[in-house]
Amino acid sequence: MKIRMKFAKYGSIKFIGHLDMMRFFQKAIRRSGIDIRYSEGFSPHQIMSFAAPLGVGIESLGEYLDIEVNTLTSTAEMVSALNDTMVEGVQILDACILPDTVKNAMASVAAASYQIHLKEGDFPIPDFAEKLSDFYAQEQIPYTKETKKSILEMDLKQGIYNMQVKETQVLTDIMSAVAAVLITNPDEKRLSLPCIQMTVDASSSGNIKPTVVFEKFCEFAGCKIPSSRIQVTRLETYTNLAKEGEVRRLVPLLSMI
Repeated sequence: MKIRMKFAKYGSIKFIGHLDMMRFFQKAIRRSGIDIRYSEGFSPHQIMSFAAPLGVGIESLGEYLDIEVNTLTSTAEMVSALNDTMVEGVQILDACILPDTVKNAMASVAAASYQIHLKEGDFPIPDFAEKLSDFYAQEQIPYTKETKKSILEMDLKQGIYNMQVKETQVLTDIMSAVAAVLITNPDEKRLSLPCIQMTVDASSSGNIKPTVVFEKFCEFAGCKIPSSRIQVTRLETYTNLAKEGEVRRLVPLLSMI
């Protein structure tokens, strides 16, 4: 039986890398008593698959994990048992049983939405609403991606599905709904500062980093905002239900069931 879980990652846990998160969940599942299925062979391991690895330092409200279990009483009891074993900074938000025909979470990812908010600092802040409108109206947003083996010229605009300016209050309300706090430092005055929300390509073939988009925006707006003065939060992870030739139809990974 396949199970898909949605979870949040926030606070100091945002500094834990993907491999350590995998190990954390393996131990949490054992402690919670979930009857997870193991692979066969000389070195059996828990059968699990994460949707899209999260970069270190990024918080999230939309992480997904697929597991296979031998037996299950109910998804609600499983969520409760897991949350009882979680540390502060990780919370299971929901879970559902997957039909056998559904692809695993990693293979299903098509896009992800992010929020980038500013922390307080001694740097000029441009008129986000005006500058962002002009930035996104460009026909092309050229970007040079350097790897160890090559230099790749690409157009970011093709992988940016939408961008808009929001108030940070939106994110605070969301976190209140899941009884968690994304503000690592309660004294941070975040509500008076603007933020940018964007939905970008997160597929394996065209993954766009939100920090790269923000860097190009700052370059366009003529402002210098240190990377240490921004906080990136993944809001949701999506799959594309549209068939070939149809208009893109993005839905959260839990909504595709």
